[in-house]
Amino acid sequence: MNLLVVQRILGLLLMLFSLTMLPPAGVSLYYADGNHAPFIDAVIVLLILGALVWWPVRKHGRDLRLRDGFLVVALFWVVLSVAGAAPLLLAEQPDMSMTDAIFEAVAGFTTTGATVINGLDSLPKSILYYRQQIQWLGGIGMVVLAVALLPMLGVGGMQLLKAETPGQVKDSRLTPRVTQTARVLGAAYVLMTIACAAAYWLAGMDMFDAIAHSLSTVSTGGFSTYDASLGHFDSRAIEWVAIVFMILGGINFSLHFLVWKRMRIQDYFHDPECRAFLAIMAAAAVVCVVPLIITNYYTDWMAAFEHGTFHAVSIVTSTGFLTKTVTAAGVDSIGFWHWPGALPVILILLMFVGGCAGSTAGGMKVIRWMLMWKQGTREMVRLVHPSALLPVKLGNKPVDWRIIDAVWGFFAIYIACFAFLMVALMATGVDQITAFSAIASGINNAGPGLGEVTLTFADMNESGKWIYIIAMLLGRLEIYPLLVLIAPAFWRR
Repeated sequence: MNLLVVQRILGLLLMLFSLTMLPPAGVSLYYADGNHAPFIDAVIVLLILGALVWWPVRKHGRDLRLRDGFLVVALFWVVLSVAGAAPLLLAEQPDMSMTDAIFEAVAGFTTTGATVINGLDSLPKSILYYRQQIQWLGGIGMVVLAVALLPMLGVGGMQLLKAETPGQVKDSRLTPRVTQTARVLGAAYVLMTIACAAAYWLAGMDMFDAIAHSLSTVSTGGFSTYDASLGHFDSRAIEWVAIVFMILGGINFSLHFLVWKRMRIQDYFHDPECRAFLAIMAAAAVVCVVPLIITNYYTDWMAAFEHGTFHAVSIVTSTGFLTKTVTAAGVDSIGFWHWPGALPVILILLMFVGGCAGSTAGGMKVIRWMLMWKQGTREMVRLVHPSALLPVKLGNKPVDWRIIDAVWGFFAIYIACFAFLMVALMATGVDQITAFSAIASGINNAGPGLGEVTLTFADMNESGKWIYIIAMLLGRLEIYPLLVLIAPAFWRR
């Protein structure tokens, strides 16, 4: 274990992260909201802390091993999430406790989108922008930044890429060098963000809101600059722009690059995981829309179609955006928790699906569900034909049995962590519905829940917020990089 190298990397990354406080400080000065001081102070404090961590070990330049990569990734998200709370804690508005500031920062970096803030509409522009920025960095931008810059700093980055990237894309490279791969993914991410901002602006948002919401849409984060989320705009055009870019954010960014490189949009439909992802979202939309039409929940079928489709896409991609409309009974409705029958619970369960591997979405990832489904159907066939050799295939390629075992192991640990955290949250006095939906939204990095956490987590007790913070970090790190640190075997030579 190269602990000195890990310390050196964390110090460098902390110093680099301190520079991300400059854009929101610039926003504060541009809009004259008088809130630039917390960001300037945060730059100074984090730069000094990073320098203090880096300076004693600045000459240790050995390459990382895989175990070191896991340690860096886990510490990276925990340390930067805490560091990201600095300007929120220093700002006079909103007035936040340490717990709330860390909660908000973790919710941003993990692209969960849960919030403890009431009254977003009245916050300074700089704070609103900062919340959106940390989601954008937490999506894929920060990981790509780290992988791209580490080789320049004398430290190999492939171990970080393997430790961070989920699914079957771990050992595949778009380019011969990992630095080039990181740059390619970063370029795709930036270009998609620019396109999303332009689309929002053309749909009717002002420039600030267009940029802010593009940052949280492409990252599938779900933070908004308004309490009513996208429902504030009451615009069908804006909602459809969000649907398109939430879907794009839920697709493997490597696939985006390959489609762009080959100029063949049909490649999206040739990829088995992407096909399954689109099919799941279409099925989820039908499941939501049909009951809303049958029960006449909204004033007309078009409203049912739009809001049902929007929330299905928002939840499956783990974005968590919400819309606002008037029901047939004349009641203002935000979100999906007032929908009839089992629809709210169905949407909570859909959070476990998530997006594609290599995307910014949360959840367990479509690729894992595909492999578990294929393995399950294979076992049923083997009951009838016990001697048959039936390999599990992804596309036309057989999948190694070790991957199948790893997927089932991940599923077992995922569900065990979910159950443990839900019981722990209930032990703090939270009711069953709230605990179930809160941990589901936290561990799947989705955001909205049911019960007491439909719009905000402000009323949750302090112990419950820390449990939710753990759930968000476990979900973002896909369980293993965090849990492996407590395994004795990880620390043995």
